[in-house]
Amino acid sequence: MPTASATSAREILTGLHEVMASKTQAQAKLNKVVKIIAEAMGSEVCSIYLLRDGVLELFATVGLNQSAVHVTKLALGEGLVGTIAEDVAILNLDEATRHPEFAYRPETGEEMFHSFAGVPIVRRERAIGVLAVQHAESRAYDDVEIEALQTVAMVLSELIANAGLADRATAATDKARDAGTARLDGLKLVTGMGRGTAVFHQPRILIEHTVAEDTEAERQRVYSAFRKMREQIDTMTSQAEFGTAGEHQEILETYKMFAYDEGWSRRINEAIDSGLTAEAAIERVQQRTRMRMRQIDDPLLAERMHDLDDLANRLLRIVSGQLGTAAQMGLRGDAILIARNLGPAELLEYDKRRLKGVILEEGSLTAHVTIVARAMGIPMLGRVRNIRQLVSEGDEILLDTGEGTAFVRPNNVLEEAFEAKLLASQKRRAQYAALRDQPPVTRDGTRMTLMVNAGLRDDAGALDLVGADGIGLFRTEFQFLVSATLPRRESQQRLYKSVLDAAGDKPVIFRTIDVGGDKALPYLKVEDSENEENPAMGWRALRLALDRDGLMKAQARALLEAAAGGVLNVMFPMISEPWEFDAAKALVEEQRAWLAARRKALPRDVRYGAMLEVPALAETLDILLPKIDFLSIGTNDLTQFLFAADRAHPKLAERYDWLSPAILRFLRRVVRAADDHGVPVGVCGEMGGRPLEAMALIGIGIRRLSITPVAVGQIKAMIRSLDLSALTPALEGMLARPPEDLRAALAAWADRHQVALG
Repeated sequence: MPTASATSAREILTGLHEVMASKTQAQAKLNKVVKIIAEAMGSEVCSIYLLRDGVLELFATVGLNQSAVHVTKLALGEGLVGTIAEDVAILNLDEATRHPEFAYRPETGEEMFHSFAGVPIVRRERAIGVLAVQHAESRAYDDVEIEALQTVAMVLSELIANAGLADRATAATDKARDAGTARLDGLKLVTGMGRGTAVFHQPRILIEHTVAEDTEAERQRVYSAFRKMREQIDTMTSQAEFGTAGEHQEILETYKMFAYDEGWSRRINEAIDSGLTAEAAIERVQQRTRMRMRQIDDPLLAERMHDLDDLANRLLRIVSGQLGTAAQMGLRGDAILIARNLGPAELLEYDKRRLKGVILEEGSLTAHVTIVARAMGIPMLGRVRNIRQLVSEGDEILLDTGEGTAFVRPNNVLEEAFEAKLLASQKRRAQYAALRDQPPVTRDGTRMTLMVNAGLRDDAGALDLVGADGIGLFRTEFQFLVSATLPRRESQQRLYKSVLDAAGDKPVIFRTIDVGGDKALPYLKVEDSENEENPAMGWRALRLALDRDGLMKAQARALLEAAAGGVLNVMFPMISEPWEFDAAKALVEEQRAWLAARRKALPRDVRYGAMLEVPALAETLDILLPKIDFLSIGTNDLTQFLFAADRAHPKLAERYDWLSPAILRFLRRVVRAADDHGVPVGVCGEMGGRPLEAMALIGIGIRRLSITPVAVGQIKAMIRSLDLSALTPALEGMLARPPEDLRAALAAWADRHQVALG
């Protein structure tokens, strides 16, 4: 029996091209199509089933009873045809009746046929039909025959879609959508709620023309696209010299391996040989990859297949000339952005007014994009696997990152519940907004200082909006993270001055650059950093800045010039020992003297602070405290160092509680040491932005909190409802004899004393 080689596949496509170009009706075209395929493959049966109103309907056949056309119907998942469509998978059976999903339809007259092969007809990654062949002889089909069927099915999808014969390739046509609403679970990266339609950061390219007019011309288009893609990957690899240890390097090396994989390019060439256009050939090979991905249980191998899928999308965009992201094309309404991962600069390209949330397949608590999203107040959910297979462009999504969930295609009940929760949240925000001009004073008269964390130019504008006392942490590294090249000193100075001007009389504490480790700058190469196993505890922050003092000197001069005539508050991150503070301060003072010698305008005062993030520093506070003007505790890093627990690890992210005796006792010891030396101490980590945690911090003596702008209202409401004279002794008792669940005990105390926890 003859097999379908690439040559015969091309003959089939040539015949299909003529049929598609004819002016006959769609039904007549499909009747001709099944005959062409059957003759070319020497098949006794060839049938096309199309998805109509959610059911697979026999639409055209040669070999089965014609009376069964438009009569035989199968639900998704029913029979062999339904299984193929539901799983978007291939079936190749030498004895069809042995398959557990086999369903006999007597009206078709198929009882005489033993072997069966079927492939899905795919449109926008979803099955809109099935193409099947059958033989009376019991035999398995050759790989080359299956390849030919898949190629033909791709071309058929264009004919079927253009004729409007099948259900549109939307969510209602696959398994998840057949079930209606889908729930997605992930890791909470930035808390919040958002509603909008799904928008892919890199939209899929829809293949409109599948049959090639000139095979050689299509081949040259693919060659050119491969060259451009390889140049892009080589550039990415060469630029990502800093912080490429571990995952970063693996991804780039895998991309490079696939980009230069001759097997991949050969398969695309073979698809072109069969008569496909360059775009269709890439998509044809990509479909095969996706089908394999669905069958892979090994998560590491599946991840590599995702890399190839991403790379195929890149190649497809290059060959089609459609290179823009959704941000560059513009959002047309409220949107939930879908991406595998994002860079901080990419996120900043989006219209903040319309971007209501982000869902990532990857993502971590410490990723650059998470830090920026938190600063922008955009809800973000991470670690949502296979989201691009479960969601389509335009799907309605309800995102509630506080619960770690998103609902796709929600029903009325979910929408009503979401709207009620959102309305309650908006009412609370309105109540908090009413407190904007009210001071954060406890019921018994103790004044707290509420400041905000910032990192973007526009963040300073939030001070008056939320009624904050100043900026307690300005992350200067944001400018470095979102820039393609090292920001010049003049650029840094403009940013710092604009922030100081916007803050007016309110203080701004600038933290010197905290990059390195997991905050990689692709344009900055640091030797010996490529193989860091624990980047959070590696060559980063002040360690890196003192080593690369040219970087810090430029920043110090920019800060001094920006604060001319005012007060400069500068804080050094990740100090482990007092000598590091001494070295950093000396470097700033050196630049101050350099500017003074040139009669440049200078700040009237420079106040120096230190961040306590490394537990070791607590053992030398008696040495450090006399040298500093203020102390800030970075609870994010401090917690993971105290517990030896990576905050970015999904299994550890929520395991270790800020409200544990270990954390609170440690912080209380630091506060008492600072009080003894008359040094004001504050907290500038996420811990201070949670009402119950903030209450505990105040109870152990913290009087300054620097938090996200959106948290100011609820923390102020908590403070104004709090009787500090009652809390302090109660908390002291709990820390002296810790209850089994300190969090629950604190919550119960707050409830009894009517503390507003939101």
